[in-house]
Amino acid sequence: MLTQKKSWLIRKTHRYLGLIIGVQFLAWTISGLYFSWTNIDEIHGDHFRKKLPPTFVYENLINIDSIPREINNISLVEILNIPFYWVNKKYLYNARNGDFKNEISKEEALWVSKKYMKEDLKVLKVEKIKKVDNHHEYRGNPLPAYAIFYDHPQNIVAYVDAKSGIFQKVRYSSWRIFDFLWMGHIMDYQGRDNFNNLLLRIFSLFGIFTVVSGFLLWGITSPTLRKIFKYNG
Repeated sequence: MLTQKKSWLIRKTHRYLGLIIGVQFLAWTISGLYFSWTNIDEIHGDHFRKKLPPTFVYENLINIDSIPREINNISLVEILNIPFYWVNKKYLYNARNGDFKNEISKEEALWVSKKYMKEDLKVLKVEKIKKVDNHHEYRGNPLPAYAIFYDHPQNIVAYVDAKSGIFQKVRYSSWRIFDFLWMGHIMDYQGRDNFNNLLLRIFSLFGIFTVVSGFLLWGITSPTLRKIFKYNG
């Protein structure tokens, strides 16, 4: 049978655990509700994009053996209706004449974005970005890149890799809300991508302790359980 001192200790533990972790519980609940009520394809911005562009068959392409590099990986990229070889995820070569292309231009980035984004979206401006921090919406993606801003209430931005000419991401207001809530949900306040961080593990344990102490608190204050234990004693 629990002594008064032990009962007091359980109450105090539960109270302080609830105070410490209560705000995080609220963040987990709000973010969980938002995640469950949103369409992940819409969060990715798929509804702002055209259906997948048709695949073209190109003729008169140079033999890849003529590229002056050892090839470990190669794919075909289209820029201004011209085919390019994207080699080893680093180098861009014209697939018709073999010319090396260091980066695509702003105009070429606009062409790529127009190929993927819906026609009714009006471009406001184009910026070239060379560096982003751990909280930037384009974090973890190839740099440098072109950010194409659109005139839209959702503040849409499309990103095109400047090295490869490959369309990368669409970001807009709903995605940014999702990203912010995700940061709080996994408690990664540095890069928003580490689901196994120490802080999350600590608060998860605190959460278990809070629930367990709550069950204990219910048990020691339940008149029914008291009668049962008293009768059995």
